[in-house]
Amino acid sequence: MKIYTRKGDRGETSLLGGRRVPKNHIRIEAYGTVDELNSFTGMLRDSGIPDLFRDKLLIIQKKLFVIQSHLAAENHDDFKKLPKLKEDDITFLENEIDEMNSEIPELKSFIIPGGHITVSYSHVARTVCRRAERLVISLSQQAPVNDFIIQYINRLSDYFFVLARRLGKEYGVGEIPL
Repeated sequence: MKIYTRKGDRGETSLLGGRRVPKNHIRIEAYGTVDELNSFTGMLRDSGIPDLFRDKLLIIQKKLFVIQSHLAAENHDDFKKLPKLKEDDITFLENEIDEMNSEIPELKSFIIPGGHITVSYSHVARTVCRRAERLVISLSQQAPVNDFIIQYINRLSDYFFVLARRLGKEYGVGEIPL
């Protein structure tokens, strides 16, 4: 199987239903940024973090692929064939956030990202997630986007923030308040 097709050499790509659009189309920007987030999540997962967090990040990566597939689809027939994102997926993130939050000190000010490379990876994932959220919101203003996708990405950025703080505690690095 060849990786290159030459079909994109003029700056276009195909959506899930086959329609060709420019590579800078808002739909491509949205799912491309979710793909970038998935890659950063993989880097974070491979950074030597404890297995408990690694396992959760793998679950998240699989959900990000589901989100990408939905963002790449335009019509109802394509959506019916795709795996679903559900309210339970959002609840999973909320439960993880609550559990990690119970193990770290109350946040009393803004904090400067950093302190340990793995903490920094989590902050990078958080900021890419926020960018993905902005692009998905922009897409939703032009075309229907499942509400669970918007909610999941919003909650996921919170997850990465709390994970960064929890990993800071795990690695014994203090937070730098602003």
